[in-house]
Amino acid sequence: MLTLRLQRHGAKHRPFYHIVATDSRNARDGRFIEKLGYYDPTREPSIMEVNTERLSYWYGRGANVSEAVANILRQKKIVLERAKTHKQA
Repeated sequence: MLTLRLQRHGAKHRPFYHIVATDSRNARDGRFIEKLGYYDPTREPSIMEVNTERLSYWYGRGANVSEAVANILRQKKIVLERAKTHKQA
């Protein structure tokens, strides 16, 4: 199952996160398919950068979004839509 989630980087007590598309069976900081943005909670205000085009692409292909990434998207006011499928008669 494909998942859009955070991947933790940075030193102890100084977190920095990459937003990645990865297989849900991979480790949190393990292998990923593509980097889609980043989140830096240590800055004031927090820095959140997201490649909305690529995020929409993966979401349209059926990727699940983690709660943390969903919160970031809500703060950035980004709305994702699933790809429309055509019914065959």
